[in-house]
Amino acid sequence: MDFDVIIIGAGPGGIFAAYELVQKRPELRIAVFEAGQPLEKRHCPIDGEKITACIGCKHCSIMSGFGGAGAFSDGKYNITNDFGGTLHEYIGKREALALMRYVDDINLRFGGENTRLYSTAGTKFKKLCIQNDLHLLEASVRHLGTDVNYVVLGNLFTYLKDKVTFFFDSHVDSVKAADEGFEVVCGQNAYSCRRCVASVGRSGSKWMEAVCRENGIETRSNRVDLGVRVELPAEVFSHLTDELYESKIVYRTQKYGDMVRTFCMNPRGAVVNENTNGIVTVNGHSYEDPARQTENTNFALLVSKHFSEPFRDSNGYGESIARLSNMLGGGVMVQRFGDLIRGQRSTPRRIEESFTVPTLKATPGDLSLVLPKRILDGIIEMIYALDKIAPGTANDDTLLYGVEVKFYNMEVAVNERLETRLPGLYVIGDGSGITHSLSHASASGVFVARDICASI
Repeated sequence: MDFDVIIIGAGPGGIFAAYELVQKRPELRIAVFEAGQPLEKRHCPIDGEKITACIGCKHCSIMSGFGGAGAFSDGKYNITNDFGGTLHEYIGKREALALMRYVDDINLRFGGENTRLYSTAGTKFKKLCIQNDLHLLEASVRHLGTDVNYVVLGNLFTYLKDKVTFFFDSHVDSVKAADEGFEVVCGQNAYSCRRCVASVGRSGSKWMEAVCRENGIETRSNRVDLGVRVELPAEVFSHLTDELYESKIVYRTQKYGDMVRTFCMNPRGAVVNENTNGIVTVNGHSYEDPARQTENTNFALLVSKHFSEPFRDSNGYGESIARLSNMLGGGVMVQRFGDLIRGQRSTPRRIEESFTVPTLKATPGDLSLVLPKRILDGIIEMIYALDKIAPGTANDDTLLYGVEVKFYNMEVAVNERLETRLPGLYVIGDGSGITHSLSHASASGVFVARDICASI
């Protein structure tokens, strides 16, 4: 065998799997294959001036490379079983929480020691939300910030680079069962291993689906989350963000009974572009360094859609809506809430005159031409509901960027060890369809690494 363990993908799941293998069994020969670049070489060419739109890089530096899509995220590690995935359904609630706390300890040792752990437990805001038909989910939240998250990842790579063989700019073409292990094909080369861990993230959804199909591994249709990113003055949500940092709030619409939720709240942060399989969507970041903070807070409002038979391509549905936004706006579209309510398109002049200064250069437009009515109705209803606990949310100058889409992989059939029908082939992280967050993906990597150490 060329290696004892091959890990495909250097996102959170892959990184923490490699870390735990090195800790428990330093004699093992471990390789990590990553389609993107090392952390220091990950740079998006969009500068907002000379280059304002996606130019279709070979591998998107925002979505792939060491650290995965989480490298340039807000660096929020939510320690909870209430959201972020269903890992606890496979390994147990106590084990899942213990692994998330273990990951948190590692992040603190590798550069996050001065960051704060927030908690929604016992907060007065839970009562305030319930009184207004909103529901605040409980969680402990470690906020690293995009800047500190980058430092932590850099320190982890420095620790691992001489103990693990890394293959960057190396797209894996196929994974096949072989004698007493697996063959991993990458371009003209093939590598053998005793155990294989697939940790390809959301951007690897199509790849993961193909691997499952070729190896007879069952998959189940998952969901897609559609919505917008809201940007408003930081003062509107400061009473929540100062104490909770991120508040996960869920609302059931009166009109349709759909669930709408806040997601990825970034106090004094910035709205950014995100590229998934050539489709430009929107996301948000925030920083620990006060010098890099803005006057605005942004967060997503998302509506989850689950599809039944015969339709199975939930990601394709989300992609089609995102492509429509790209078609109309040349990328991300922005609209004032007041314009949306009045049924009029936002214009460059209206955006320029807005009291909320946008942090992302986006095309003024009309989101009602992009998002399905049911989803848009739910978002509008949620904004008015949030206005009751954070007055000012429903102001005319609140900005809505579209579209935000959270793609979820088809859920891969694995056992309680996160192992597929092929013994020794594990699927972890967001690529499994089981985890949907940095903390859950990282925990799944540690869990599988321990199982491999016990089985080899």
